[in-house]
Amino acid sequence: MFEQLGLIGCGLMGGSFALALKQAGLVKRVVGYSKSPSTTDRARQLGVIDVEAPSALLAVAGADIVLLAVPVAATESTLKAIKHLVTPQMLIMDVGSTKTDVVQAARQALRDQVGSFVPAHPITGREVSGVEHADVDLYTGRQVILTPTERTLTAHLQRAEAVWKALGCHVQSMSPESHDAAFAAVSHLPHMLAFSIMNSITAQTEGDAFLSLGGPGFRDFTRIAASDPKMWRDILLANREELLLQARLFKQALGDFERAMQADDGQAVEDLITLASATRTHWRMGAQRTNKNVS
Repeated sequence: MFEQLGLIGCGLMGGSFALALKQAGLVKRVVGYSKSPSTTDRARQLGVIDVEAPSALLAVAGADIVLLAVPVAATESTLKAIKHLVTPQMLIMDVGSTKTDVVQAARQALRDQVGSFVPAHPITGREVSGVEHADVDLYTGRQVILTPTERTLTAHLQRAEAVWKALGCHVQSMSPESHDAAFAAVSHLPHMLAFSIMNSITAQTEGDAFLSLGGPGFRDFTRIAASDPKMWRDILLANREELLLQARLFKQALGDFERAMQADDGQAVEDLITLASATRTHWRMGAQRTNKNVS
């Protein structure tokens, strides 16, 4: 059990982590800080945190576990703000969706104390934000990717794995570079496509009329287009090299469909759909097996 969680960022992700830690009996006290005092006050009213801190530095005073739930672009400045109270015994994690930039920020900010930092990416979230949406079960059954550096202390990595597993998560480790390459494909590009499809429709004269006819499939496909703009601006820019590579590969795949349709080649169109359908089915079955193993 931890004595005190220092929570920096009391929104959906941070608030859900605090609630889950409390329910699991893993922490005695939560001290929280958010850039907006009203957010911190609301978090206390909802029972997400026990004590409001006036600064990030004071949020980690006396903490033995710290979670950064801030935009990835704010990682370095946040770590610099708390550096003077970081101890070798303190476990520090984040929940950012990119990792190469976060690791570099930690190296710059923490210097000799970077061994306390275990970068983490829980594969969960919602298109809504704010502490009022914090959910004690947000992390249950989800994957968590850890991207330790060469200086991450083994004891802290083991503690991080134990914490996430105690919350019902499936934990695996990989390099920051491998993480960003993978999530450019399975997360960042899909978000960019959802943003783009919405923009392409609304730019048309009949766009509003078209949207009024959208059904469940369209709603599912574009749900993530409602995600927080500032957060996703930071994510897309932070991982732009890998994302631009995935965008080029997507354009090639889209071009295959365009060429088959221009040639009125029904068999080629069907073959492309069959390949995608088979891949999707295989992935879904594998994901179901993983979820059963976690539970």
